[in-house]
Amino acid sequence: MSGLRIGTRGSALALAQAQTVASALGGELVVISSEGDRSTASLASLGGAGVFAAALREALLAGEVDAVVHSYKDLPTAPTPGLSIAAVPKRADARDALCARDGLTLTQLPAGSRVGTGSPRRRAQLLAQRSDLDIVDLRGNVDTRLGRVGSDDPERHLDAVVLAAAGLGRLGRLDAITEYFGIDAWPTAPAQGALAVETRTGDEKSVAKVEHKPSRLTADAERAVLARLEAGCSAPIGAHAILDDGLLFLSARVYREDGGEQLTSSHALYPEDATDPVGELASRVADELLASGAAELAPLSASRDAAGPGGTE
Repeated sequence: MSGLRIGTRGSALALAQAQTVASALGGELVVISSEGDRSTASLASLGGAGVFAAALREALLAGEVDAVVHSYKDLPTAPTPGLSIAAVPKRADARDALCARDGLTLTQLPAGSRVGTGSPRRRAQLLAQRSDLDIVDLRGNVDTRLGRVGSDDPERHLDAVVLAAAGLGRLGRLDAITEYFGIDAWPTAPAQGALAVETRTGDEKSVAKVEHKPSRLTADAERAVLARLEAGCSAPIGAHAILDDGLLFLSARVYREDGGEQLTSSHALYPEDATDPVGELASRVADELLASGAAELAPLSASRDAAGPGGTE
């Protein structure tokens, strides 16, 4: 199929992400506005990152576009009837990065420094390492966030912000990074760095060209933990999966919201040894976290006796 109409949000980052897909498929971009783009309210109050996906999906179901491009980490884990994640392109850098004034690293920031993030996970991770920091809730596009670092306006001034390395790379802003956070010590949002190309069910072949199976496998494993824990996109949970020499490793960490406590679980398997490798591995990790008290540590819907792979979120 040629001349695909590919829906995207209108932010610079969303356009940059969608353009890579459009270029590979020979499609044209169609900009769709969402409530998340129009509102200045906190992401949590709007219902989480899934608010960005709703308008795109409505346009896709209505036949206004042929495919839409999401940041995979922003999608709710529950499937949408009539739609399918048809392709996951090759994943970009999954790490978080610090963008601080004067080239400072996290340990070099003075006590009381104001660090901006809109993510409960990043807030918990920052406080776990630096309880003396002043964490400021932050919204806006990448340029807006970066513009507050070192601002002369006392009300807007931030000493640093934490952003996804993948987004900075796609926007050509890697120069703003003063420190990359290692993925083992600082696991990121499930599927961070991955894109999801969604189509109406039955039209999956139209975008098959951009599918990267290892990226889908690792991103889906991370998201399956989120589903098994019945946790929303805004829950303080980090996860990371890698495929190494045929072995799929998955690790997830749940944080108390103030960063004062955390739980980690890690497991691995060979995908060919399981009928549902993603579901089985995620279930092992999530069940261990729940048995260790994750549901009491963070705002999760799952309980200790929840059974079976997957979830309802």
